[in-house]
Amino acid sequence: MPEVSRFFGIIIRMFYDEHNPPHFHAEYSGNKAVFDFQGNVIKGNLSSRTATKLVREWIDLHTTELEEDWRLARESKEIRKIEPLT
Repeated sequence: MPEVSRFFGIIIRMFYDEHNPPHFHAEYSGNKAVFDFQGNVIKGNLSSRTATKLVREWIDLHTTELEEDWRLARESKEIRKIEPLT
């Protein structure tokens, strides 16, 4: 699963050939969660309010790029890296 971004110990990945709705996988300190592009947790839990808040902040800054990566993944094309939260 390609890594899209990494910041503050949070790893963001997106699978190829995934199911709808558009989403990505986040991992922090061994905990995993799946987020949609509106910041809702679809599955799992990062078990850190701060990490979840940081992921949501990152989504707000990069929604367009996430949507583009989703389109590329669905077309089996190379996913682009997205700038980390700083």
